[in-house]
Amino acid sequence: MHELPIVKQLKDELQKVEKELRVDVPKELQKAAAHGDLRENAEYEAAKHRQSFLQARAAHLTSRINTLSSLKLENIPKDAIGFGSKVHLEDLNTGDEVVYEIVTPEEVDPRNGKISVNSPIGKALLNKAAGDEITIHLPAGVKEYAVTAVYTLHELFFRKPDR
Repeated sequence: MHELPIVKQLKDELQKVEKELRVDVPKELQKAAAHGDLRENAEYEAAKHRQSFLQARAAHLTSRINTLSSLKLENIPKDAIGFGSKVHLEDLNTGDEVVYEIVTPEEVDPRNGKISVNSPIGKALLNKAAGDEITIHLPAGVKEYAVTAVYTLHELFFRKPDR
């Protein structure tokens, strides 16, 4: 069974968070506690705050890994835009080309064309195919695009490397 690349990244981050939570923070707490009165011990307070943050981060990462791992990849379209697709668009007003990749919230990077599947553009693109025209209502105004090419998750990540 295939695993999404983001799941591996999240698992790697979870492993680092758990190491810090189980190894580094206890050492910091023990070292700070050795300084005496815990009520006025800034090092101890900082370590406790870090511990709380790491516990919350580990819980969030575990939740996201479980959610993303339970996605049924066979339900993601193979012939239309869906999660994981790379989409080439032509702006119908300017003729400019723009390329977007539909990603999870953890991967969003608008400057590099990575947009959330839940963003206005991401939602407007879902289930469209090459040749379709779309109108997207954005806070900055209305954009009209023609879909010129679509590379799906299945083509980009799960095919044998022949590209």
